Amino acid sequence: MPAKATRAGKPRAERGARRPFRITYATMFDPPEALHRHFEKALTAVRARLGRQYPMLIGGEERLAAEKFEDRSPINADWLLGVFQKGTARDAGQAIAAARSAFPAWGALGWRERVRLLRKTAALITRRVFDVAAIDALEVGKNRMEALADVQETADLIGYYCDQVEKHDGFVKPLRSDPLAGYKASNTSVLRPYGVWVVISPFNFPVALAGGPAGGALVAGNTVVFKPATDTPWTGYMLARCFLDAGLPPGVFNFVTGPGATCGQELMSSPDVDGITFTGSYDVGMRVYRTFAGGKAPRPCIAEMGGKNPVLVSRRADLDRAALGCFRSAFGLQGQKCSAASRIYIEKPVKEAFTTRLLALLEQARIGDPTERDAYLGPVINAGAAKDYEAYCEELRRSGRILFGGRRLTAGNLSKGHFCAPTVADDVPESHRLWKHEMFLPIVMIAAVDSLQEGMRRANDADLGLTAGFYGTKREAEWFFANIEAGVCYANRPHGATTGAWPGFQPFGGWKGSGSSGKSAGGPYYVQQFMREQSRTVVS
Repeated sequence: MPAKATRAGKPRAERGARRPFRITYATMFDPPEALHRHFEKALTAVRARLGRQYPMLIGGEERLAAEKFEDRSPINADWLLGVFQKGTARDAGQAIAAARSAFPAWGALGWRERVRLLRKTAALITRRVFDVAAIDALEVGKNRMEALADVQETADLIGYYCDQVEKHDGFVKPLRSDPLAGYKASNTSVLRPYGVWVVISPFNFPVALAGGPAGGALVAGNTVVFKPATDTPWTGYMLARCFLDAGLPPGVFNFVTGPGATCGQELMSSPDVDGITFTGSYDVGMRVYRTFAGGKAPRPCIAEMGGKNPVLVSRRADLDRAALGCFRSAFGLQGQKCSAASRIYIEKPVKEAFTTRLLALLEQARIGDPTERDAYLGPVINAGAAKDYEAYCEELRRSGRILFGGRRLTAGNLSKGHFCAPTVADDVPESHRLWKHEMFLPIVMIAAVDSLQEGMRRANDADLGLTAGFYGTKREAEWFFANIEAGVCYANRPHGATTGAWPGFQPFGGWKGSGSSGKSAGGPYYVQQFMREQSRTVVS
């Protein structure tokens, strides 16, 4: 992102003396020079490894499949990143069996030893952050700072879950004693693991949304079978190697790749799976939820299913800050975040001034190979997403106005990737379906409202409730928090109107159709979901 756009709206703390730098989604916009040097060195090394074959990892051993599939970069389809295994239902079943066999010893290991091994995993991820981030950028199309944050967040998520287990002494809680005459009763509440846990991750955060849930499940005492999205097997493999290289026993963490219709379906429907975490679209998430509920007994399903995230802008808002926050949240990672700002409601008196500022930021943003230092926007994930983008833009063009973007970008080397211009749509009728449909692309819709009350009504008029943002006075922000129907809420944040949650700072989870559990990743109630309570009474 250009320096001019980066400086706009910078918090006062950032303008003074620099504190020791630690990458998060809030700090990534102004990194020290050393991060760029390390990333570029890692990128050179990673490019030298393009095209290799990678196995599945089942029961601590490498596993090849009869059929393979190619992993190509969305930046340039000529770049063959790697060749991966087209795992079958049988492979998935064997991974489940390996996890089942490893569970008794892992569950009985004791929480202190599990914490030690998971902290070792987190440290290894941090040590490899530049290598994995370079792969992340090539495979997903993230810019370098988004990629680095994805990897570092994974280590922080695992570390945070270890902190929670330590803080609560492994979730062993003494209870009150029964008043039994002539006897002494000892009562204890213990949280114990379920058994085999499946983690199915999305393409957009292929490290954090795999390593975070896996880390929570593992430190709780479960064993894991992990399947990455078909578009991101390389980052999945690198994450799996961190868990195994940290010394987890064979079968405790298993890695499979393959189609959702076969490999994924077996993971969802197997009666030998005790719990599942899925992150992805609402439609697929609900299918996973319903499929998993079809067993002979209830089983936990932690599903995070996207968002249609609104921003409200008051006539009293700092418009420079609001425009910058909306720009970053609507178009970071090309809008392919479940937390991306997709609807902006602005009070009429400041709509024109806000829109002018937002479009000015878009004019300055460079689109191109996201591994390059000055590129802010990269490609969308695949040809299907690019095709959807064109269809949505045509639909919006027919119903309203496209103020910016609305076209594929095919000049020069961009023609070899899936590049789409960031798009702002205006004057779209409130009844239009795209106000409620998650597009998951670099498209944001804006509308003027007569009042914040009207904006709130429209903001809450959606089936999803993941994140939401607000810009205005402190009193207005309190009203916003009290009335918005979303799990992750921000006010007056220049770093991102609806994006940028970090473990231990902003727990991340959705309301309504955005989440199944009501508990948020990176928060104080998350790791307990991977365990079930047992009460123990001993009378002496």
